[in-house]
Amino acid sequence: MSTPSGPNWTLENTKVDVKIKLSALWIATMLCYIYGDYFELYVPGKLHSMIDGKMLPLGPVTQGMLIGTSTMMATQALMAFFSLVAPPALNRWLNVVFGLVSGLIVAMVITQGGWMFYKLLGVVEIALLMTLVRLAWTWPRCSLSLETSR
Repeated sequence: MSTPSGPNWTLENTKVDVKIKLSALWIATMLCYIYGDYFELYVPGKLHSMIDGKMLPLGPVTQGMLIGTSTMMATQALMAFFSLVAPPALNRWLNVVFGLVSGLIVAMVITQGGWMFYKLLGVVEIALLMTLVRLAWTWPRCSLSLETSR
């Protein structure tokens, strides 16, 4: 099957809704987070410290540490969903607040040291989160007459 080509045929660049962009940014951030933790298992000594119940450089693993980590992951997963379904005003503020908080947490984690791949993924996560915050902050506006007619 051939596709039309030439000067009369161009690919359509469809507009993507801001909610879908925000959701995709949360998913991309979460994937970087997960892959960073997965690749970290290949760092010499990491599995041994996990078996010993230690989370380097923090020390012995506690339920509080695991709840904190789980909360961060659950927040990202929930924000991927809420970005699609929450009303715009609430959606905007949830994305700004949780995007900034998540970015600060990632920045604190990557400044603790670690291998370069982990820092690289952390920088990518921060860039994605700051893009997300900017997109939410500059959420497109519509006139009041358009909004009330929907």
